Amino acid sequence: MPILDWMTRGEDVVAAARVPYRMLEAVPALDGGNADPANMLIQGDNLDALKALLPYYAGRVKCIYIDPPYNTRSAFEHYDDNLEHAQWLAMIYPRLVLLRELLAEDGSIWVSIDDNEGHYLKVVMDEVFGRGNFVNNIIWEKSDSPKMDSRLFSSRHDHIHCYGKRLDYLTIKRMAVANIPAHFNRTDESGRRYYTKPLRAMGSGDDTREARPTLYFPMLAPDGTEIFPMRPDGIEGRWRWSAERVERDHALIEWVKGRNGWSPYYRIFADAGSGRPPETIWAHAEVGTNRTSKAEVNALFSGEQPFTTPKPEALMQRILQIATNPGDLVLDSFLGSGTTAAVAHKMGRRWIGIEMGDHAETHCKPRLDKVIAGEQGGVSEAVSWQGGGGYRYYRLGPPAFDANGRIDPDIGFDALAAHVWFAETGQPAARAGDARSPVLGVHDGTAYALLYNGVLGDRRPAGGNVLTSPVLAHLREVLPCHTGSWVIYGEACRMSAAKLAAADVTFKQTPYDVKAR
Repeated sequence: MPILDWMTRGEDVVAAARVPYRMLEAVPALDGGNADPANMLIQGDNLDALKALLPYYAGRVKCIYIDPPYNTRSAFEHYDDNLEHAQWLAMIYPRLVLLRELLAEDGSIWVSIDDNEGHYLKVVMDEVFGRGNFVNNIIWEKSDSPKMDSRLFSSRHDHIHCYGKRLDYLTIKRMAVANIPAHFNRTDESGRRYYTKPLRAMGSGDDTREARPTLYFPMLAPDGTEIFPMRPDGIEGRWRWSAERVERDHALIEWVKGRNGWSPYYRIFADAGSGRPPETIWAHAEVGTNRTSKAEVNALFSGEQPFTTPKPEALMQRILQIATNPGDLVLDSFLGSGTTAAVAHKMGRRWIGIEMGDHAETHCKPRLDKVIAGEQGGVSEAVSWQGGGGYRYYRLGPPAFDANGRIDPDIGFDALAAHVWFAETGQPAARAGDARSPVLGVHDGTAYALLYNGVLGDRRPAGGNVLTSPVLAHLREVLPCHTGSWVIYGEACRMSAAKLAAADVTFKQTPYDVKAR
């Protein structure tokens, strides 16, 4: 597969692995509503924040939406959108790598972009997510009128690139049908509306017998004559359906007799109940424009315009309608004006929003507090929003490890345990049994334990961080049914290598054997 190259590519493709693992520090004074832990507002650089989320949320995010800087070569008030092309690629690549790790197997990622970097972004996302996991490029009509001062073209659209983590697992929900389109202009015996299409394949590039020989066979017309799929130019064509499907769905076939004889058509019914598949052009009348979103933000901030290019709530509602269900986890690591979190909250989704700078507190938080209070702007009426819920507010703390690999003394057991589990298994944090236990869980037949910060209480020799025979016996009591191997982290080990081998235990010393994944 072709890949994109730029000046610092070698450093940028491994940059995510070099990001230090930092702590998320709760700020209870800035929590909103009932401080629901299911929702998180994080202030800080999103690269560091995404790395900090991995031990807890790897593979758990159902839908990611991001609206990164477009690199339009114009200065934005709240972030620098005037990056050189290579710098922009250096910024986006490691973030996409971390976002892919957070995405669920059946999840999807949606990235808004314009023509300045949109086509380069497509190539980078092909590399990170796999070209086979590309779903579609959505065209959003961001403007409802032309810019009359444009020198060449007046641009009225942005792109939204959509990828799945695993396309074979991905489900995109159908959209509700309010009115049956006019081209369903026929009615069957039971009153169902439908239209017909020729059963002979037409204009597809492979509509010949040579291209699909198994789809060339005779069909019996009402008068008993055999009809073959012949093209008007005399070349042998093919049917759309196989012979087996013709037999199975013969009730859907209608025969029409014209000047050149009989031709089969098949019925396509309008099924308002099952909806219709979403299309790739989203009109401004359906999902709003930049003008819409500016009006929404103006109403929230009393006429102040804190962001130049917010996205309309209806646009985010469309994405969440077709990509998620209530209770699913939604992530936006370029939260901006807070639209993604606001709409996710109103639609009953869990959410994580990341935004750097003071406006995480001065703009995102006030908007979300108004949502919790029941504000009726945006999509509130459409989704019957009345208020409620809450979120927790976090800031980025110091790195978990210093330059010499020593663990920060302020790191608590739960945080280090989540990191160790993720580093060993690649899975988000999991605990077995008692949350106060040093046993972290079992993965692929191996049990993991961490002796740290005196977790063993009065059983603790040398502070509870040293592996001894009595400590090992206690660990086995926590998992009495586990007969496989163990990996145990601690400050020191008082058991001989022979005893460890006999017990099928691998000892790893903290902090030296604690790796940043």
